[in-house]
Amino acid sequence: MTRQSIHSERAPAAIGPYSQAVRCGNTVYLSGQTPLDPSTMQLVDGDIAAQTRRVFDNLSAVCEAAGASFAQVVRVGIYLT
Repeated sequence: MTRQSIHSERAPAAIGPYSQAVRCGNTVYLSGQTPLDPSTMQLVDGDIAAQTRRVFDNLSAVCEAAGASFAQVVRVGIYLT
């Protein structure tokens, strides 16, 4: 099965040697996101609600780049520190 890297300019660039997402067959695996503003690569100001919104905006942009949306998401894992 072939793998295709997915990239969106509307989400922060991957920090490290990995892709924002990878399509393998009919499945897309998204990498974790942090609350970085893609235009500045800086953490967004604000509380946990503002940071969470930025993370989901980033994930949405990567989903759209893969031709999908949150409507097709099967599982989400969230890690808080």
